Amino acid sequence: METIKIMLCCGAGMSSGMLANKARKAAKKLELNAEVSARSESEVHKHFQNIDILFLGPHFSSHQEQFSKMAAPFNVPVLVIPKKIYGLLDGEALIKLAIETLSVKD
Repeated sequence: METIKIMLCCGAGMSSGMLANKARKAAKKLELNAEVSARSESEVHKHFQNIDILFLGPHFSSHQEQFSKMAAPFNVPVLVIPKKIYGLLDGEALIKLAIETLSVKD
């Protein structure tokens, strides 16, 4: 199975780092090959060629259009993490949202 490469973005990468950790555990539990990383917003542009999907923290929703424009040449969807998933640090829900989004993209 191909590896799904997911990146999470927030201001300093701290809260997204915790969610990324939960998502890695959930992917393992679901027996999925997934690489989940967290980066600060200033680093994301360097990684579009190496990811399949980008999630923004809810507090970065105003930046979605900007990131979507940067991601477009790489065919990378950019989604805002739903507040419930973010607030609960629900890694499994995040993984399922990524799979659903990428399945629709194909």
